[in-house]
Amino acid sequence: MNQSDEGAPTADRMHEKRNIRIIEWEDLDKRKFYSFGVFMTMSIRATVYPATLIRTLLQVQRGTSLYTGTFDAFFKILRAEGVRGLYRGFMVNTLTLISGQAYITTYELVRKYVSQYSDNNTFKSLVAGGSASLVAQSITVPIDVVSQQLMMQGQGEHLTRFRLNADSKNSKQMFGQTRTIMSQIFAADGFRGFYRGYVASLLTYIPNSAVWWPFYHFYAEQLSKLAPSDCPHLILQAMAGPLAAATASTVTNPMDVVRARVQVEGRSSVIETFNQLIKEEGCWGLTKGLSARIISSTPTAIVMVVGYETLKKMSLRPELVDSRHW
Repeated sequence: MNQSDEGAPTADRMHEKRNIRIIEWEDLDKRKFYSFGVFMTMSIRATVYPATLIRTLLQVQRGTSLYTGTFDAFFKILRAEGVRGLYRGFMVNTLTLISGQAYITTYELVRKYVSQYSDNNTFKSLVAGGSASLVAQSITVPIDVVSQQLMMQGQGEHLTRFRLNADSKNSKQMFGQTRTIMSQIFAADGFRGFYRGYVASLLTYIPNSAVWWPFYHFYAEQLSKLAPSDCPHLILQAMAGPLAAATASTVTNPMDVVRARVQVEGRSSVIETFNQLIKEEGCWGLTKGLSARIISSTPTAIVMVVGYETLKKMSLRPELVDSRHW
């Protein structure tokens, strides 16, 4: 940077140092952003839900009592229940659209707020990612608790405390099954039952989100230095997303296993659940569901990154569309 640049604002210098420029909150038309965002979030949920279901089943089962791995679970469920079996509990899970919008909004607003005190992109991404996850999990956990109980139906009585009766099980009305499970949870544990595993979820997803965003920007920037100058940034970002997801999943998977068991088995102690897992299955138990988690996170990351970056480009304020090159 030459002397003529020394008087430039810090933020401008920061942007010039980055090969891939980040579209910030103040650059967006919020009406477009939220309208397109709902469709994007729903598409992502539908794409990765089967892998999410399989990951939960693998994490909760004892040893290999039901499935030996991700692909074994996939084909067994497909043969026994068809495609519908891979979407057990999906209708309830779609309520996480609310948490998805809350996550995006919190991330962008916190990132903007932190920008007043620091221009370091890694720091902004870490704080914003962790804060967004805190808000989103407060909405998501009750939905997850019910959704996971629906996932467990027909998988063995030892895996869940709550069972659908014959009438509910044969009912094609998903909300009837949902109401039955919710009633059983409330009768057994009260309102607190819907937040079972909340602490474990925070310990899983806050670090996961806080790690994902800095690594995503880091990998994208490093790839941009290796790629030809005319390579579209969206391709580099689509490659960086899965790399960041794999990194974050590997780091946080042990707590994700504990979280799943706390929520499904009705446990109250994270530490007790962790100790029992180590005692019964050793350190290897902490990797359960990791392959399914990475498999689910890869398409999630690609779809999310391509969708999210495209969403932000489509949501640029009209006066910025022609004046800036992203």
